[in-house]
Amino acid sequence: MTYCLAVKVNEGVVLLSDTRTNAGLDDISRFRKMFVWERRGERALVLLTAGNLGVTQGVITRLETAIDAEARGDEVESILSCATLYRAAELVGEAMSALQSRDRDRIEASGAVADASIILAGQRRGGEMRLFLIYSAGNFIEATDDTPFLQIGEHKYGKPILDRVINPATPLADSLKAALISMDSTMRSNLRVGMPLDLAVIRAARYGVVESRRFETDDPVFRAISEAWSKELRAAFHALPDVPLV
Repeated sequence: MTYCLAVKVNEGVVLLSDTRTNAGLDDISRFRKMFVWERRGERALVLLTAGNLGVTQGVITRLETAIDAEARGDEVESILSCATLYRAAELVGEAMSALQSRDRDRIEASGAVADASIILAGQRRGGEMRLFLIYSAGNFIEATDDTPFLQIGEHKYGKPILDRVINPATPLADSLKAALISMDSTMRSNLRVGMPLDLAVIRAARYGVVESRRFETDDPVFRAISEAWSKELRAAFHALPDVPLV
């Protein structure tokens, strides 16, 4: 299981992912689900993955192969050279669609699920900060002011805090706290989502990742957020008015 989320506000984008994969009760592994590409001062892109690991790793390989080919001087379009972030989302969708067309029947014939989804966020010089959710078929949607966050994987437990707190004017620091609480809520309710966590923050008009770190199980910052949130929730619960009983 997986949980990844991206929060887009006026000040930038916060992206957070867990690293746990699960293929049964006794088959739990760690795999990175966050991938970062940068050309400092020109563009920054972060990609989050969920679903069939073979499919999502195949997408990443195709994207990086194009980047490497371009670096060698080949006439290849890549997510680091395309004209817009919308085109970058198209390139990710095209890679996803090609792998689904090639492998879906074989994957499903073996009894596995071929579905996968990807979040892509970033900004290029001269363009706006953008955030996309790309589906298995290769089609995608874009986050808007009405829906300023996107989630993939086990999203239901972490959605309420985002619904209550996040809007385009939310400060980036508060968006980061909301993302960490959203992940903490998910991990408490679903043991198949787990640490370590990967974080990336892109600040608007900086064209680079200004914060990138991993939260390990014993991370004091994450632990402090989790404990404080639990304490305040309990206090808020006990402060609620009593409901009269007949």
